[in-house]
Amino acid sequence: MPEIMKCFVMHGIGKVGMLEKPVPRPGPIDAVIRTTAALVCTSDVHTVGGAIGDRRNLTLGHEAVGVIHELGEFAAASGLFKIGQRVAVNAITPCYACENCQRGFPSQCGEMLGGWKFANVKDGSFAEYFHVNNAVANLAPIPDGLTDEQAAYCCDMLSTGFVGAEHANIPIGGSVAIFSQGPVGLMATVGARLRGAGLVIGVESMPNRIALAKKYGCDVIVDFSKEDPVEAILKLTGGKGVDSAIEALGSAKTFAACVSATRPGGTISNTGYHGDGDGVPIPREAWGVGMGDKTIRTALCPGGSERMGRLMRLIQAGRVDPLALTTHRFPFHEIEKAFRMMQTKEDGMIKPLISFSK
Repeated sequence: MPEIMKCFVMHGIGKVGMLEKPVPRPGPIDAVIRTTAALVCTSDVHTVGGAIGDRRNLTLGHEAVGVIHELGEFAAASGLFKIGQRVAVNAITPCYACENCQRGFPSQCGEMLGGWKFANVKDGSFAEYFHVNNAVANLAPIPDGLTDEQAAYCCDMLSTGFVGAEHANIPIGGSVAIFSQGPVGLMATVGARLRGAGLVIGVESMPNRIALAKKYGCDVIVDFSKEDPVEAILKLTGGKGVDSAIEALGSAKTFAACVSATRPGGTISNTGYHGDGDGVPIPREAWGVGMGDKTIRTALCPGGSERMGRLMRLIQAGRVDPLALTTHRFPFHEIEKAFRMMQTKEDGMIKPLISFSK
């Protein structure tokens, strides 16, 4: 049994590097996973940039799959899992017992954003082993027909992108504008199609992302570097605006554009991580000076084994193929290079896959 493992950590704001730590041990209801594959997220970049404050030697990462290395006594007694079993773990790991969980908001477990534990209030999954709280609720078996890479996309990108579409209240045959076609926006595009949208407008300027947006179901692309996206969306909808707008970037400017592009009675669904600034503006007139019947929904990536199972079923059924998002691959010992490239998005990076040696 190994006692020491390698981890990729945040040493402080703007500082990252490798560090050795003891292999974690599970509590009675928990599990420890030996990592086999992980994905680097722009959220990791925001965190290192100081978006949620300083963190010292905290292991980064929240999108990972692996095999069960150790189970706590009660988790093992459930009979649902066994050592060596392949599992995926959502980025959000609620307790499912606290007041917010019981109220139907498990992503806000305990307190606002409290379901987000990895690389926030506990060590994340960019390590050879990682700890999972409340294992029975948060471990999702990976079906035999799915690769580790496919399953890793369910941990955040599919769950977050799809909740953007779920919360957008898109009427069947309705119109939706998705601001930014990064990984979350692309999966929101797929989600909008699955929810029955009749017109999907993607807002993007990067050529490789535009190509993927078309692949994943955008009917029209608005290049914001060439035209005002709100004006373009209003023109495409006969001056009415879209039924729904999804903010998938985390920018005050794009959020304001979502409000302006949405028709009265429509919904603005925010999944973007607003990692800087002192506030997010709402355009006063476009908001109907507070009376425009426009709904704003926000969401933090929904977790839990039941949702993860449904997301993996969609991949099995061929409803979505997330693998086109993987633009780069790195072994774990090169994860810092992957992280730095994710900061700059150089070489057309969308998502880098990190592989761990067995």
